[in-house]
Amino acid sequence: MTAPLILHYAPDNASLPVRLVLEELQLPFETRLVDRATGAQRAPAYLALNPAGLIPALETPDGVIFETAAILLWLADRSGRFAPAPAGQARGTFLKWLFFASNTLHAELRRLFYAGKYIGDDPGDQELLRYHARRAVLAHLRLLNDARGPDTPLSVLDFYLAAMVRWCALYPRGTAHSWFDLNSFPQLHSMAAALEMRDSAKAAQQAEGLGPTPFTAPHLPQPPEGTAI
Repeated sequence: MTAPLILHYAPDNASLPVRLVLEELQLPFETRLVDRATGAQRAPAYLALNPAGLIPALETPDGVIFETAAILLWLADRSGRFAPAPAGQARGTFLKWLFFASNTLHAELRRLFYAGKYIGDDPGDQELLRYHARRAVLAHLRLLNDARGPDTPLSVLDFYLAAMVRWCALYPRGTAHSWFDLNSFPQLHSMAAALEMRDSAKAAQQAEGLGPTPFTAPHLPQPPEGTAI
């Protein structure tokens, strides 16, 4: 990976775990803001990179990659860091939880954050969907917490989960978040606290305005450019 990578991102979006891993790997990369305030994720130029119109997309020597988990896995495998080797004994366990986080937890968070896209404009219907989504998210987090041990090696999954527990505490804006308490998930709390002390997290804090405790006690971001979730 000698050529600079180009991360198409929006602040505090699903591009955040990718930025964290790029910083952690100390890979040369450039960023391109996808300005959600102007609907840039649906503009022809961005759809040429990610036809789903979702953030992120990463331009690489192998072509454009989208979907957060796919990018994270590609980075881990190409660098040989933050994931068990493909032939390693721990690979299957790593993969099942990475894709559980992506296909199950992250998908449920999207229903929580964007209820109207799934259920329509009726406020009562939206709140009912959010109620069920919150219950599902807590159940998924319990599984992920219980699957972790104190000696679980650092992997790209950790950066993904740290971003998602942050989002649980903040989004959707304007709603109560008393349903979520990271302290209820001690293994995830310990992981998040350790990650936010790393240089990669500090770089992301500055780049996206995340504040000093972005994972364990997050505040709404104040990004220097662009719009958050």
